[in-house]
Amino acid sequence: MTETLVPGAVTLAQLDRIWRKGLPARLDRGCRGQVEAAAELVRKAAEGDAAVYGVNTGFGKLARVRIPADQTATLQRNLILSHCCGVGEALDHATTRLMMVLKLISLGRGASGVDWRMIEMIEAMLDRDVTPVVPDQGSVGASGDLAPLAHMAAVMIGEGEAWIDDTRLPGAEALRQAGLAPIVLGPKEGLALINGTQFSTACALTGLWGAWRNLENCIVTAALSTDAIMGSTAPLVAEIHALRGHRGQIMVARAQRDLMEGSAIRESHRDSDTRVQDPYCIRCQAQVSGAALDLVIRAGETLEIEANAVTDNPLVLVAEERIVSGGNFHAEPVGFAADQIALAIAEIGAIAQRRVALMVDPNLSCDLPPFLTPEPGLNSGLMIAEVTTAALMSENKHLANPCSTDSTPTSANQEDHVSMAAHAARRLARMNGNLDTILGVEAICGAQGIGFRAPLTTSPPLQRVIARLREAVPALEADRYLAPDLASAAALIRDGDLIAAAGLELVP
Repeated sequence: MTETLVPGAVTLAQLDRIWRKGLPARLDRGCRGQVEAAAELVRKAAEGDAAVYGVNTGFGKLARVRIPADQTATLQRNLILSHCCGVGEALDHATTRLMMVLKLISLGRGASGVDWRMIEMIEAMLDRDVTPVVPDQGSVGASGDLAPLAHMAAVMIGEGEAWIDDTRLPGAEALRQAGLAPIVLGPKEGLALINGTQFSTACALTGLWGAWRNLENCIVTAALSTDAIMGSTAPLVAEIHALRGHRGQIMVARAQRDLMEGSAIRESHRDSDTRVQDPYCIRCQAQVSGAALDLVIRAGETLEIEANAVTDNPLVLVAEERIVSGGNFHAEPVGFAADQIALAIAEIGAIAQRRVALMVDPNLSCDLPPFLTPEPGLNSGLMIAEVTTAALMSENKHLANPCSTDSTPTSANQEDHVSMAAHAARRLARMNGNLDTILGVEAICGAQGIGFRAPLTTSPPLQRVIARLREAVPALEADRYLAPDLASAAALIRDGDLIAAAGLELVP
């Protein structure tokens, strides 16, 4: 199955399918006329006398240097090779392919001046699973993600490295094995490939989808925790949240109410409980996670716009037959969106960690045994699992510090304000990974606590969640080597298994 994309109208749902399922993608052919018209304008400019940035001039601080028409191909090739300065770990295959799809969409808008064969080359690489090796460090989000995108472009011209399935090969050999030939770059084509925000946007999108998944997970784990400590569902009453009016808060409260409907544990203490109010991590779950949900929704709106945007420079205005320089490559919107997602991830983890701490503390857990072990003292139970969540929560707090305010001048002060969007977006994968474990431990603690309430039972949806968890993580009867249990629970969170068991789906 190939996903067909209409440049300017691509949805997050389409991009999510491509990323999640590894689908190839192609542009709707209705955009071809605009793409070719822009390319013709660039060809004319390359042959003309007027200086046009990046077409017949050098780049950045070297823009005043004129390049003869017979050297434009060399100019573009040199641009790609000189900008392959990425370092660090290789970006994962799925996110690299998403970055390529985003570049495809941008070029398909018909304002970049590339030949149609460029579109076909990217489509063929996606279809034949040629995935460039793209180091994940080196971009400041200034003139776009220059270094990462240069590593992508290098494979297209037969340089760099690429993966074919799980085999890492020189770029030229990877193309040969896929039945493709390197392309020769025409005027502006190298610049069009490396100017743009597609690396930052791809990383931010994967962070967005991970955060959304973890928002759904945290509703499930919070419901488990609430029943485990025999907490009240009164704070979930719909009227409370309607009176405040925030969409995310209303959505979270409704979802958690539905999950806890029919809990015998809840009914057992509805009238006789002497406690007046639960701690905030239980009582304000909808308010905190709902606010995080609102942030993620707004970030998603920004990233959907950016995914459809033309972000290279200069831009070809076909209707006006003009080529103009601008600054669409500056990734500030992506940096802001990624910073918002990071805040949401950190806060989801912060309140979830407090629920873990609540459940292992016999002074606060409504008569659960210390550290949720049947024989405390001889056994330490989930004592250090809670400490692990505290460590990960703290790490996410550090990582959530804004990146978009950390500008530094580059390129001989030509790029004197940069977005740091790549930093902002790259950290989201690590933060979501930390949160996977925090929520996995909360699920373990919640299920363990509910087990101590027997013969009282939780709600049917939460019973299904516990049954799915127990397939991977047995109940804790005595101390055992716990690291594999934490890894298994984190995997259930990451893969959405507990969400599926609960039958939960948040719809923005």
